[in-house]
Amino acid sequence: MKIAILSRNENLYSTQRLKEACIARGHEVDVIDTLHCYMDITSSRPAVRYHGEELPKYDAIIPRIGASITYYGTAVARQFEMMGTFNVNESVAISRSRDKLRSLQLLSRKGVGLPRTGFASKPDKIKDLIKNVGGAPLVIKLLEGTQGIGVVLADTAKAAESIIEAFMGLKANILVQEFVKEAGGADIRCLVVGSRVVAAMKRQGAEGEFRSNLHRGGTAEIVKLSKEERETAVNAAKVMGLNFCGVDLLRSNNGPMVMEVNSSPGLEGIESATGLDVAGKLVEFIEKNAKPNANRTRGKG
Repeated sequence: MKIAILSRNENLYSTQRLKEACIARGHEVDVIDTLHCYMDITSSRPAVRYHGEELPKYDAIIPRIGASITYYGTAVARQFEMMGTFNVNESVAISRSRDKLRSLQLLSRKGVGLPRTGFASKPDKIKDLIKNVGGAPLVIKLLEGTQGIGVVLADTAKAAESIIEAFMGLKANILVQEFVKEAGGADIRCLVVGSRVVAAMKRQGAEGEFRSNLHRGGTAEIVKLSKEERETAVNAAKVMGLNFCGVDLLRSNNGPMVMEVNSSPGLEGIESATGLDVAGKLVEFIEKNAKPNANRTRGKG
């Protein structure tokens, strides 16, 4: 097969591992810088050009699209879809997962476990917004934040009011969520490929830090999932329409709760923690599913 990896940096661990996994299984692979692609939108003959030449026909693409280039990156991925190329994560699914509010609304509609969440533009009663998610302590998130940036823990109702007012003064879009204290500053990252969890790790925040992101000094270790946790992760991926994603769960007294579904999960942390060949699992999925014009808009929203 001929496979393209859409990535801004071919030296990144995840990009390198995906490239290695493709080559190890006998496939041709190109790493293409998404922002250097440009599209020829011609009736009945859509094409993607790169460095002055039309790209060849690929059997499949693996999109590694960062949050900062979501709009252009999904446009490029969509152009490949128009050409009949199999896309591991369809453009509409990536866009859906990148909108945190939309993601939560879709997951809520399907009954997937979530922390109680509030969203408002100009609430007349900030105190009622806080009360509605269970009161302080609570978590306030910027909709555009990534890797734990723009996530604040407010210990008291007064602090929560001040932070919400400050964000609103900056015209920022925010989510207000209940704080799941029993999670103890840890979460579970589940790597979903197709319809199953292929790897999982527990991420523990650094001492005094409620965010468990590895970029923020957190640690990771292999973890055994319950049946309910596996089902929750797979259901969340299905609702988003993603074939390859990281689903972040909290272990709460009310069962697993989904914090986020990441359409471009990093592989270094989870492969190091588990010793599993996650990149190889994805290439296996492509081998079984990549057919011309096989893309379809999965899920709704």
